[in-house]
Amino acid sequence: MNDKITKKRLLELNLQFFADGSGGEKTELPTEKRKKEARGEGQFAKSMEINTAMLIIFSFFSIKIFIPYMYEKITELFKYIFSLLSNTDEIFNASYMMNFIINISGKTLEILMPVVLICMIVGIVANVVQVGWHPTLKPLQPKLNRISPLAGFKRIFSMRSIMELFKSLMKLVLICAIIYISINSEIKLLPSYINMSLIQSTTKAGNVIIDTALQIGILFAVLAIIDYSYQRFEHMKTMKMSKYEVRKEYEETEGKPEIKQKIRQKMRQISMLRMMQDVPKADVIITNPTHYAVAIKYDQKKDAVPKIVAKGTDFLAQRIKEVAKENDVEIVENKPLARALYATVEIGEEIPAELYGAVAEILAFVYRLKNKV
Repeated sequence: MNDKITKKRLLELNLQFFADGSGGEKTELPTEKRKKEARGEGQFAKSMEINTAMLIIFSFFSIKIFIPYMYEKITELFKYIFSLLSNTDEIFNASYMMNFIINISGKTLEILMPVVLICMIVGIVANVVQVGWHPTLKPLQPKLNRISPLAGFKRIFSMRSIMELFKSLMKLVLICAIIYISINSEIKLLPSYINMSLIQSTTKAGNVIIDTALQIGILFAVLAIIDYSYQRFEHMKTMKMSKYEVRKEYEETEGKPEIKQKIRQKMRQISMLRMMQDVPKADVIITNPTHYAVAIKYDQKKDAVPKIVAKGTDFLAQRIKEVAKENDVEIVENKPLARALYATVEIGEEIPAELYGAVAEILAFVYRLKNKV
């Protein structure tokens, strides 16, 4: 009969364990440790739309700012090309042509450098703003599940892939709409381009292209905010933990609650034992008289002011008074002072200035009793 009861209880315990096991329902928010581990693995809530939006906006905006500089450098480049090509005797010279190509490449890089640098800085900032500075090479490490045909098939036809396809189609439709509106409003002005100089017509057409690109960038920025919110929601959803996982992690980092409780209990016992050992060394015990007891010691050679070496309430207060009586330590009743000392001063701390007078009077009284003064 007892064996059956024991087996039944073990079965109930096992079922209870699996009910909230590692595969239980993930309802708890991820802990900081879980988030840190995910960051180490390169798992972040990140939207590529933010990178795209910032690159489009800042690249074309920088082009618009640096147009005078770029125009001047392009003019110099063409003058340089024509001056070199005019030297027909050296065109077929290999070293001459090599220098020609190197110089043109350098001047082309000089033209594009401001925009390229801005794009590089914007690309880094866009990533740091989203995920912070957490460089890691783990996402680049090869994983066998990535080359699995079955896993690849699941990724292609997953809900995430469908959402990405839907986003791409929506972006394409909106971009086409913006381009159509921009061209449609400008196409009526095309005949006027005939009466303009080449520079004027080129500048006007360039401004239309840049303004259209900036509008597309703003569209991407709006989409980026929506997409980032969705990515963050999905990331937090995948990062959720079951109660078992939270408990297990807590035990691994902080230790089991029962063990911690025993350690705290043992530390309290050691602290109380040390405190009770200091009671016989005290000069006076100030009491409530029944609820509070505070032991004060003043060593004129070592201490500038008196210190509290022990204190307690109720049972502990009675124990302090018993030890004091056993060791002939004077006990003085002063209700307001006992309460004030207990509430404001910790064990080992000095008496605060506002209580100097009251404590000094009691110590003087005790010293007179013991003929110390």
